[in-house]
Amino acid sequence: MNPPSRRLRLALVITAVLLLAGGSLGYVLHARHRERPSGQQADASFGTSEPGLYFRDTAGGRIARQVDPGLPRVTGGPSCDRFHTAGDHALCLRKLPGVPARTEALVLDRRMREVRTVTVPGIPNRARVSPSGQVLSWTTFTTGDSYNTAAFSTRTAILDLRTGYLIKSIEQIPLTLDGARHHDSDVNYWGVTFAADDNRFYATVSTRGATHLVEGDLHTWSAKALRENVECPSLSPDGARIAFKKKVSDDPRSPWRLYVLDLTTMREHPLAERHSVDDQAAWLDDTTVAYALPGRDGRASDIWSTRADGTGEPALLTPGGSSPARVG
Repeated sequence: MNPPSRRLRLALVITAVLLLAGGSLGYVLHARHRERPSGQQADASFGTSEPGLYFRDTAGGRIARQVDPGLPRVTGGPSCDRFHTAGDHALCLRKLPGVPARTEALVLDRRMREVRTVTVPGIPNRARVSPSGQVLSWTTFTTGDSYNTAAFSTRTAILDLRTGYLIKSIEQIPLTLDGARHHDSDVNYWGVTFAADDNRFYATVSTRGATHLVEGDLHTWSAKALRENVECPSLSPDGARIAFKKKVSDDPRSPWRLYVLDLTTMREHPLAERHSVDDQAAWLDDTTVAYALPGRDGRASDIWSTRADGTGEPALLTPGGSSPARVG
């Protein structure tokens, strides 16, 4: 074989290798693209610096803002399954594609730019940001997808942005129950809510078939049970009361009702909302709480509000929404 023929064969081999490498790279990039959440990123002009009600728009799954009920909503935030915002940060939970179930927890600044991303097992369930925006918590279902069954398991994390320290699961926090240190393999935590000092927090713990409201301390890393039959607590802006869902029936179609607990007197009262609410209520101010209910006209959910003192009637706040959070 003459030299030109050898050079031609060498050129063909090199070309084939490059084509195969290009195809492999394309496959890898395509696979990575498929692993990303399907939701859009936030528009450059959308952020949480403007006052109003921020929530998940159920029509498209993106975060929206509404200044007042009845006014047009502004949609331009990221796509989230659960959302909350306060202070200088927001928390967006997204379910990632594939099996087993995984959740992407995105920490966002006030311009909705990603600050940190954490991937955890499970399905998005609860999201909360402390009033300062510096401490965040999220809960995922790692087994099951409802609190109204014995066959569920949760994982709740706390992230401190001041130090960057992430507690992947708070299940090992020393817990005092009925005056004694409690150890049990069936302990589950969910629904964290933070006090203004970025240290004290409240959450639900489930163990031995009962749920309890617990008060936790980040500095001493300890928790104590305060009261039974309290789920998904939400601390009022003045730090004096807890809105929560209380189990009032064994009927799986309507097991809960919203209550408010006074932390000083430990007295509780039901709110005017008589529908079963499976949500972690959000305080709009010191007198009003908001929450999601199954929507009308085929919508996935609507946001309602009611007075925290139990008087009055519930009001439709935002149709086609969930995960409400008031800014300003």
